[in-house]
Amino acid sequence: MSKENIPQIVNFLCQDLNLPNDSVQLALKQTQSARGTLPIVLWQYGLVTLSQLDRIFELFESYSY
Repeated sequence: MSKENIPQIVNFLCQDLNLPNDSVQLALKQTQSARGTLPIVLWQYGLVTLSQLDRIFELFESYSY
């Protein structure tokens, strides 16, 4: 995840998946301190379902091309 994509990712998580901004910010902090990936951190904390996790991975794939 590149730093320039973070605003779009946060917007997707809050607007499309209806995640609270506070939860997204917590997950972002955890990815920095634990060196985890944002989708996995969100899932580990129980903030997203498996189907939402798939949607997040699809979004990430679109940024890698």
